[in-house]
Amino acid sequence: MPKHPRKSGKDLKIRHNVFDEFTNRTIYKLITGGYIEGLESPLFIGKESNVFTAHAKGHDLRIVKIYRLESCDFNRMYDYIKADPRYTNIRKRRRNIVFAWVQREYRNLMIAREHGILVPLPYAFMNNVLVLECISSGDHIAPKLKDALPRNPGQFFTKVVEGMRKLHKAGLVHADLSPFNILNRDEQPVFIDFSQATEYDTHGGEAYLQRDIRNVCAFFRPLEVDADEAKVRKLITGP
Repeated sequence: MPKHPRKSGKDLKIRHNVFDEFTNRTIYKLITGGYIEGLESPLFIGKESNVFTAHAKGHDLRIVKIYRLESCDFNRMYDYIKADPRYTNIRKRRRNIVFAWVQREYRNLMIAREHGILVPLPYAFMNNVLVLECISSGDHIAPKLKDALPRNPGQFFTKVVEGMRKLHKAGLVHADLSPFNILNRDEQPVFIDFSQATEYDTHGGEAYLQRDIRNVCAFFRPLEVDADEAKVRKLITGP
């Protein structure tokens, strides 16, 4: 079972203080639904979202991403969602946008998995909470690429580009791909954070793809990898 930080009194205090009553009720419904047994330790506490580990029955470790309803930048979220044909009728209200943002990540992850892309399995979403597979590496949670350089950067880069190509064939662009949301699981790249992922054939899709390519190439180029943006784009969008 993957190791994760031990709970402390400070962790428990953070957990009880950051959630409004609505979010607490949502978490309780996910617990009673059998998706988790309760929140464990925080992996990330941010202005917009909090990420916790959680156990499910059978000691399966999962990830719970909780968007903070009062501090989310729902205007930024709306800028991504408004061009998505799946959400053309959404009303620009804070909770509507946040709930759609969570549902969108769930749907995007399912599409990615259907096309053979290494991403976490999404188990459930409800309101502003998403429950995901915990990606493990041996006995630990898989680290982000920025914190765990691959032993063979060239091979890893090739796998990242192949994942981007598969995502393109699925009609999506990640729209925020970088070493911060690629995990290094035993020398295999796993893409995470798909809430902003956008259908490629929408306004901004091409610009998002170019930005993803630029971010990935900029990271690998200092590792003596032939990360030419034009070549990578052809590999991703070519037949």
